Amino acid sequence: MSKLTKFLVLAGGVAISTFLASTFFVPSSVPPAMAGGDTTVISRSSRAYEHPAPNLSEKSNEEHFEGDLAFDAVFVTAPARVNPGLGPQFNNASCTGCHLRNGRGLPEKGQLLVRVSNPENASNLPDKDDYHAERVAPSENTPPVPGIGTQIQDQAIYGHPPEARVEISWKAEKGQYQDGTGYELRSPQATITLPNEQPLPSEVLTSLRIPPPVFGLGLLEAVPEKNILALADPKDSNNDGISGRPNQVWDMEQKKITLGRFGLKANQPNLLQQSAAAYFNDMGVTNPLFLEADGSSDIDAQTLKAAAVYAQTLAVPARTLIKDQKVKRGEQLFTKANCASCHISELRTGQHEYAELENQTIHPYTDMLLHDMGAGLADNRPDFEATGSEWRTSPLWGIGVTQTVLPYSSYLHDGRARTLEEAILWHGGEAQSAQQTFMAMAEEDRDALVRFLHSL
Repeated sequence: MSKLTKFLVLAGGVAISTFLASTFFVPSSVPPAMAGGDTTVISRSSRAYEHPAPNLSEKSNEEHFEGDLAFDAVFVTAPARVNPGLGPQFNNASCTGCHLRNGRGLPEKGQLLVRVSNPENASNLPDKDDYHAERVAPSENTPPVPGIGTQIQDQAIYGHPPEARVEISWKAEKGQYQDGTGYELRSPQATITLPNEQPLPSEVLTSLRIPPPVFGLGLLEAVPEKNILALADPKDSNNDGISGRPNQVWDMEQKKITLGRFGLKANQPNLLQQSAAAYFNDMGVTNPLFLEADGSSDIDAQTLKAAAVYAQTLAVPARTLIKDQKVKRGEQLFTKANCASCHISELRTGQHEYAELENQTIHPYTDMLLHDMGAGLADNRPDFEATGSEWRTSPLWGIGVTQTVLPYSSYLHDGRARTLEEAILWHGGEAQSAQQTFMAMAEEDRDALVRFLHSL
C-alpha cells in the first residue's frame, strides 16, 4: 500500500470513526474516554495504534508522515542506494518489523530480544580501550559482553555469523484461585548458543524482552519531570506498600544524568535516544548517537529525528464501554485492589516541541516509575538505578485493543502472559497485595476487573 493510499485510508478511518463516536459511541462530554486528550482517536480496529494524532497541524502532519517513512524503511546490506547499513548482525531490518502495527510484539524470533550484560565484577570485561558505541555513559552498569555487546543479534548479513542462537521453551505451572478455579501460567526458558556451539557463559546477565507499543509516547515525554517525581515514594512514607522511584539515566545529547522515561526499565530519557538505541541494537544501524569507531554513521540526524517524531505524534485510541455497568464495577475493583497506586489513571502534560501535545489531560494508567515486581518477574539484570526485580509501570491505555491489532500478541516484558488475567497473576513484590486481592475475588469480580482493562 502506497503512503498516499495509507494516508487516505487512515484519514477516512478517522473521519468515519469520529462520526460514529459523535453518533453512537462515546459522548464527548465524558472526558475519561479521551485517553490521549486532544490526540485521541476513536478507533478500536486493527489499525487503532497507527493513526496520527487528529489535532496535528498541517506542518506536524507532514512531519509525522515523513517519520512514518523512516519507521517503515527496510535496511539492507551496504553498499546500496536506499537504506544501506543493516548489520552485520541484527534482530530485524525495520522498525515496523518489530513493532507490528505499532503494538506489542510476539515472543518469536525477530521480535523477542535478549538484552545481555556482564556483571560489573566479571572476569571477562572488555578492555576499556576497546571501542563500543554504547560505552558512553559514565553511570552505566551494563558492561557489554565481548563479541556481543548489550543485545544478542540473532540474525546476520551474508558472510557474518549471528552473535548467538536463541531458542525458547516454555515452563508451565498450575495454580488455583481461592474459589478453587484452576489456572496455568507459563514462563520462557532461553537456551542461548554461541557460534562455536558453546552455551552463553552462565555469569552473563540476560533479560528477555518483547517490543512494547509505540503510540502515546509523545504525551508521556511531555509530562513534566516534577509531576513524575511527585509520584515517587521510595521509602513508602504513606505505608501503602508501594514505593515507586525514578530511574536516573544518561542523556547522551545533554551529557548528564537525567530522569529515565522510556524502555521497560525506564533506561532512556527521551524518544530520540530511545529510537537511536533501537536503530543500533535492533538493526545494527549506527546513527548520530551511536557512532562507528571512526565517527561516521549509517543514518543522519534527520532520519533519526523523523523516526522519533513518528512515535511522538501517534494518536491514542479512546476507551470504550465506559457506561457498561460491568466495566464500571471492574474499575472500582481495580482501585480497591490498589492497582491504581502504580497505574495512575490521570496525568497532565506540560511543554513539548510539538504544541499539540501540550497541556493535555491524559489517562495512560502509569506513574512512569520503577517498582519491585517480585522474584517471579525479575530478570536480575540492573540497568542504571533499576534493580534486577524492578520494572517501569507499563501504560495500560489502549491495552484492550492489543489482540485486535495483533492476534496472539502477549503481555508483560517477555510476552509470557497470554491474557490480561495471566498478567495480573504474575504480579509480585510491591504488587503482591493487589495480586492476592485478585486471587481472592469471586469469578464475576475477576471478570469485571478484566473487562475494565479491555475497555481501556
